[in-house]
Amino acid sequence: MIDTEHVVQRFLKYVSFDTQSDEDNDAVCPSTPGQLVFAKALAEELKAIGLSDVTLDEHGYIMATLPANGAEGPVVGFISHVDTSPDASGRDIKPVRVTDYDGKDVVLNEAQGLVFSTKAFPEVLKYKGQDILFTDGTTLLGADDKAGITAIVSAMEYLIQHPDIAHGTIRIGFTPDEETGRSAALFDVKQFAADFAYTVDGGELGGLEYENFNAANPVITFHGRSVHTGDAKGKMVNALSIAAEWQQLLPAGEKPEYTEGHEGFFHVYKLHGDVETCTMHMLVRDHDRQHFERRKALLQQMADFFNEKYGDGTVVVTPHDVYYNMLEKIEDGHMDVVDLAKEAMEAAGVTPQVAPIRGGTDGAQLSFRGLPCPNLFTGGANFHGRYEYLPIPSLVKACETVIEIAKRAAQHS
Repeated sequence: MIDTEHVVQRFLKYVSFDTQSDEDNDAVCPSTPGQLVFAKALAEELKAIGLSDVTLDEHGYIMATLPANGAEGPVVGFISHVDTSPDASGRDIKPVRVTDYDGKDVVLNEAQGLVFSTKAFPEVLKYKGQDILFTDGTTLLGADDKAGITAIVSAMEYLIQHPDIAHGTIRIGFTPDEETGRSAALFDVKQFAADFAYTVDGGELGGLEYENFNAANPVITFHGRSVHTGDAKGKMVNALSIAAEWQQLLPAGEKPEYTEGHEGFFHVYKLHGDVETCTMHMLVRDHDRQHFERRKALLQQMADFFNEKYGDGTVVVTPHDVYYNMLEKIEDGHMDVVDLAKEAMEAAGVTPQVAPIRGGTDGAQLSFRGLPCPNLFTGGANFHGRYEYLPIPSLVKACETVIEIAKRAAQHS
């Protein structure tokens, strides 16, 4: 049996490292020094528990091997990321452990009046009676993706301590800067040398995902003309006003707060500037590739409209595709990798919950680079914010799922 408390303490140790990535720093990898600090500590831990071929490069990518112990079959990989989201602070995380959760609101931080509301997050009621990790409301928790790392490392340690469990060769990899969308770029698929892999980077218990958004992160630049307000009539062109007009022109209802399932969206998530120049950062997402291309084309059509209205060069769209839907790669001869994950979950007492990812993982880009890579649950919920939480039994089940995949991989060609 998995030692639950040992797994929990490992997770708490991992979240004590500040590894928040920086999406604005694309000059170096990793984008923040804390990621490399954690990576060095993690690499040493992998050696200490008995993994071989442990490598850590200058960019913070870790790889290691658990050699086969008698079973033959394909090489299976497990991948997670060391960074936490830039959307909320990851410094000085103070987890709050609620034992035998009673289904009521949870006071996270009495001094600041921060309360986890069951009305706002009714999904938590599924975990009534369980021990759950929350935060003190001042930071995120870091289950995305230190719960994934915990599950993988704990599973490898368990297999090492139980040599009677036959398995083939297993490769593990930990990456930096996943939250910025740049981590897969420097991941050496050839060096990793797995036949297929799983990212352990999903959400709640049972999640199994092999379909994700096609994703673009365009930057829209608005150019205005600044003139003294006392003499501005007929002369000033306010870039901020044009940006506001742009936001209002985006299709009504096609924003994250109004969409679910396979529905795509446009999302303005950052805006800064002044009358003269204003820069808008957007997310464009859609599971359907043709719809995705039409969404990007719409932005250029909007820019053409604004440039005709206000003058050439007023609006400039800088396109940036980030990743594509792994579904087309998984369906092309790799559904057995999904079937293996389903079997493993069921063996661990988990009901698979197959759903499209309303986001992306390293696995999306890696699948397009020849490494089929569906996504497994970590157990966490409400990622990227102060109301993140992690039911402890779900984290243990993530660990057990990794173990079951390792046991069964040799039976799959």
